[in-house]
Amino acid sequence: MTATATLPDGRPIPHMTGAERPMLESWLAFHRATLEAKCAGLDDAQVRRAAAGPSSLTLLGLVQHLAEVERNWFQRVFGLDVPTVHGSEDGYALVPERGMEEALAVWRGEIADGQEHCAGLALDDLGRIPDGPMAGTEVSLRWVLIHMVEEYARHNGHADILRESIDGTTGA
Repeated sequence: MTATATLPDGRPIPHMTGAERPMLESWLAFHRATLEAKCAGLDDAQVRRAAAGPSSLTLLGLVQHLAEVERNWFQRVFGLDVPTVHGSEDGYALVPERGMEEALAVWRGEIADGQEHCAGLALDDLGRIPDGPMAGTEVSLRWVLIHMVEEYARHNGHADILRESIDGTTGA
């Protein structure tokens, strides 16, 4: 299977066989595309709508959070001294002047920056968690890629619930 194979909705099909790094990266690309699909075609009010109290989780907040996650795991862990993207550790806070198009553009930029920064690294290369309860812990690029697939898969489950509560759309 080639990297360009896609599902009918345009999301890339993850590699089913082959080398480890391309497989991990293809699964991450699939989950990134799934998040983007969950956000497609909604207006500003819809992407700011929480599914159920007491949670304040929104699709816009998820995209902002995952921009923070991308920066943290692919840039900060591997040696770049960069600040948070949205001025908070988790990125969930919404501000009136930031809509989905801007949030998606920032998120895509963080993905590109992280890919560029880690392009020359091997799966066994080590980075260090910069802060939080595990500050200073070494992690390999392999661990980060696996963690990121898990992070997106978990949040895509949240996105499923949010999208269904907004307009009844399920699947993807």
